[in-house]
Amino acid sequence: CAAASVAYAVTKLWWLNNLLGCAFSVQGIEMLGLGSYAIGCILLAGLFVYDVFWVFGTDVMVSVAKGLNAPVKILFPKALGVKPIPCSMLGLGDIVIPGIFVALMMRFDLQRGLASQPYFYANLVAYELGLCATVGVMHFFNHAQPALLYLVPACIGASLLTAAARGELKALLNFSVEKKKEETKSD
Repeated sequence: CAAASVAYAVTKLWWLNNLLGCAFSVQGIEMLGLGSYAIGCILLAGLFVYDVFWVFGTDVMVSVAKGLNAPVKILFPKALGVKPIPCSMLGLGDIVIPGIFVALMMRFDLQRGLASQPYFYANLVAYELGLCATVGVMHFFNHAQPALLYLVPACIGASLLTAAARGELKALLNFSVEKKKEETKSD
């Protein structure tokens, strides 16, 4: 980690930025957790509105992201072999916040004793497709995109569709990590 940090500080190469950004994202997802499905949906819905407003409604979010020369974003090169390399950006918050929701779905699978982890895998695939859609739209339209515009419906939709298909909608909507901890303590 120290070598990658020093190398990035000296060279500012985009792939070193991404290496550090991915490490920060993984650490953030490991450190943060959601208490319940309802809280996760409320958080994602609120950040959805926030992200859409600040990206489409103002230039603030894009200006800040472009102005920071630190690994707080993932860079996607649009063309290689040119100087400077033009890049699209994805903020680490757009990775971490939906990532903790995906981790919540893994906890739901584990709590229900589902060895195949259908909620986790459905959300992981939806999350990846949402990221691909975000990057694709950024490249196609050559304009900043609020990633949560694609990620929030993908993650919440995948969890709700999985629950509806399995007949577990009520269990998902009522899922809470705290309730499980309280039940364990009372036993």
